[in-house]
Amino acid sequence: MRKIKKVFDVVVMGFGISGLSAAVTAHQNGSKVAILERAPKSERGGNTRYTESLWRMKNHNAVSDDFQDRFSENSGGWPDPDIVKDAVLDKENQPSVLRSLGMVDPELIETIANEAPKCLQWLTQFGVNFDFLPTYFLSQSTTRMAPVGGGLALVEALGNYVDENPEGISVFYETVGRELMTNEFGDVIGLKGLSKGNKPFEIFGRNIIIASGGFQGNPEMLSHYIGPRSQFIRPVSRGGHYNRGEGIKMALKIGAAPCGDFGSFHAQPVDPRATNTEPVILNYAYGILVNDSGNRFTDEGPAMVDASYEVVTRIIMEQRQGIAFAIFDNGLEDIENWSISMRSNIPPFTAPSLEELALLINVSPVSLQDTIKKFNASCPNQHGFDPMTLDGLSTIGLDPKKSNWARPILRPPFRAWPIICSNCFTFGGLKIDNRSRVLNTEGDVIPGLYGAGEVAGLYYRVYTGATSVMRGAVTGRLAGLDANLRGHNLITGVHE
Repeated sequence: MRKIKKVFDVVVMGFGISGLSAAVTAHQNGSKVAILERAPKSERGGNTRYTESLWRMKNHNAVSDDFQDRFSENSGGWPDPDIVKDAVLDKENQPSVLRSLGMVDPELIETIANEAPKCLQWLTQFGVNFDFLPTYFLSQSTTRMAPVGGGLALVEALGNYVDENPEGISVFYETVGRELMTNEFGDVIGLKGLSKGNKPFEIFGRNIIIASGGFQGNPEMLSHYIGPRSQFIRPVSRGGHYNRGEGIKMALKIGAAPCGDFGSFHAQPVDPRATNTEPVILNYAYGILVNDSGNRFTDEGPAMVDASYEVVTRIIMEQRQGIAFAIFDNGLEDIENWSISMRSNIPPFTAPSLEELALLINVSPVSLQDTIKKFNASCPNQHGFDPMTLDGLSTIGLDPKKSNWARPILRPPFRAWPIICSNCFTFGGLKIDNRSRVLNTEGDVIPGLYGAGEVAGLYYRVYTGATSVMRGAVTGRLAGLDANLRGHNLITGVHE
């Protein structure tokens, strides 16, 4: 077994936004850092490399007005009020069952909200510019900023810093951690893993930061936690295939508390034929959705698309073959800039008649024509159609109804885009505090162990949009700062 004899101040698993933020922050504050990355150097960056990297912010200095409200709505089922009442107590006086409870800590959400603007300003020091850029949503229910150049700009900016500081930051590519090492006091002191060619190694660090993403690239974990329907989903981008859950599993093995919804994930509707990054199909709300039997199965327009697409996409996953088709007539052209919500690099199926369209998508022509006939008959008067707002144009007497943007499908040519459910990232992970320290099942800090980004369980049921890369950067920064401080204290003999 190869042993990396040098003891690092901080060892980071992962080269995405959370790992990079942790590593660079720790190094800027004086730590010697090692980064382990499963991907080769040419593909470093994890999910971040391929995302738009939207931030739920109203300007450079503040998160969106609905930030904490949306998180509180999706913070974890129906917790026991008899236990949650103790949340008003100081952390040290809270019962252990509350500190380790599988629900999002309001203090952590508040910390992310407070630290996000500082983190954004920190990133600008590396040449990253943030702005209100066009998104793939025709209309939006909240405010979103993004780095110019997307997530790749973040990876390249922080990656350049890493490359320019080889004396202080060592990077081990095509390397993955498999097992945490602890001392007799339960402190995490290093990890074992594999490097290229299935070669085992050991690396030692005063602090270990797990920032290796979720488990969307691990079919065994997906089947175990999400269920057999997971066969119909795939990572939304190439980076997701590198996220196989080892960081989560090794921490759970030594007693870390789980948090987040292990049975759920951030779902995005994509074209299964497409070869480009994040090929989302988000204008389905202005047509209808049918399954492979040619039948409608859900309300296509229950709310603004940016607030409802995840729920709709999960329903697509539940269809017999995990696929649906978004059907339109030429009325799509009435919608200004409709193409921005279609990111597939493959054109739709197009035909002069519904019968011919049905044959192209391998759906019964009789079923499709009957479905559209019933839909058309239920559509109201078209006065007031407005794709930018909830226009209230709802079907009448149709089950399932379409709550908004219901217009008859009459005008050729007819078009269809196939849609499947993709997995942007998984929700289940580790319980962390507002310093990104991992807690054990007794609610106590595991000394020397930190979790950041997707590794930290933060979401339940549905995703609070435009917060993932933000929480990755913030929790990575918090981990890097605290790990540096802890490492300094260990060297100087100072105890918290």
